[in-house]
Amino acid sequence: METRELRYFVAVAEELHFGRAAERLGIAQPPLSRAIQQIERRLGVTLLERSSRAVALTEAGSVLLREGRAALDSVDAAERRTRRAASSRAGLVLVTKAGASSELLAKLLDAYAAEPDSVDVEVVLCAVTEQEHYLRDGRADVALLHRPFDSTVGLDTEELSTEGQVVLLPAGHPLSTRPHVRLEEISALPGLPLPRWPRADGTCPDGEGPVVHDSVQLQQLIELGRAIAVLPESVRTHLRGGISIVPVLDAPHVTTVIAWPPHSRSRHLAHFIRVATQL
Repeated sequence: METRELRYFVAVAEELHFGRAAERLGIAQPPLSRAIQQIERRLGVTLLERSSRAVALTEAGSVLLREGRAALDSVDAAERRTRRAASSRAGLVLVTKAGASSELLAKLLDAYAAEPDSVDVEVVLCAVTEQEHYLRDGRADVALLHRPFDSTVGLDTEELSTEGQVVLLPAGHPLSTRPHVRLEEISALPGLPLPRWPRADGTCPDGEGPVVHDSVQLQQLIELGRAIAVLPESVRTHLRGGISIVPVLDAPHVTTVIAWPPHSRSRHLAHFIRVATQL
């Protein structure tokens, strides 16, 4: 299967509309339809259920969408890493969620900078769900990820820290005086929904909570009494006023890991990871 064909299929599978997919790809619709039919004939499976009103993915189509995205990410990553390897400027690109693991990140950067033969580290702070994609598609060399929220499948990792979670409430909320709460108590709070973070593909989970893109927006919504959030305990270090925090007893623990592509052979990256695990 050619890379071009995979890009065609992924566009149709994401748009679920041949016209929009053709416009996105900058090609006419008839050759796009023929290309999808050719893939189906070659694989001997039906990837898309077509009707006069809608296009839907079959189970086989869902598998190819997932695998196709990963394959295209690998191709893009190979191109980016090859160009960067030819650059005369040595350095690393580290990506993490904006507002997450701030204290740990600061200590890590300081410790690495003090090492002999350290190189410049460019830090990219991105929205929730994006940092994993940066690592997989070659825009970053290394990432700080947080299980169970981020997937580390196919990546090499080392665990750095584990912490509990807390609920962020508007200041003065009745629960704010409690020594701890449970998840069922949080989900039952009237008028205080949990936020919805957009996925990497731009879609949002179902629910009534507000769609949020960064921690500043989230904190303002909590202060206004429009939302609550359950986050790792380290969020304490950069909270604004007007927000109370209470430990959540039965929330899953969050493990911060340092992650990198398993095929990397960069000695600078190996040095950086060694500092992180020692720290």
